[in-house]
Amino acid sequence: MCRDSVGSPYEVTLELHRDGAPYGTVGERCGWFLSRLARGVAEARAERDGPWPDPDDRFPELPDEEELFAFRYRTRNGLVGGGELRCRLRTIPVWVPGGRGPAGEWRLTRRAFVEAWGSGGVGLRAVLTSAELGGFVEALVAEAEECLGPQRPGNPGRTQ
Repeated sequence: MCRDSVGSPYEVTLELHRDGAPYGTVGERCGWFLSRLARGVAEARAERDGPWPDPDDRFPELPDEEELFAFRYRTRNGLVGGGELRCRLRTIPVWVPGGRGPAGEWRLTRRAFVEAWGSGGVGLRAVLTSAELGGFVEALVAEAEECLGPQRPGNPGRTQ
């Protein structure tokens, strides 16, 4: 999943695989963003007050943005290629029927749409609750931490 770059310990690259086969490569210092997102999702889920009563609908609040992250692969000359991994929040209306007749109400839910695009242009999408997104991102951060190993000379500061 990750390769240690020279410098900051959170400069990692994500190697995407689909059914065991290489799918794409993304990331430019993405470990720091993923670590911050994992904390943000946990904090949002723990909030008791707010407009979203269901914890699965609670995500970090973003000012006028729905994108939680977008990682692309860039070559040394700045060209984009090799893959993309992005996560956007969407609000989805769901009709909840009432007892008898046409009575019912609309319930708004929020979900994270995680999309991956491989170097061949094929895309995949997963729709996740905040709990599922939190688990996914925490697993990525844990794997990056494992790849980076203990602090060593030339790898200053293992802070997140």
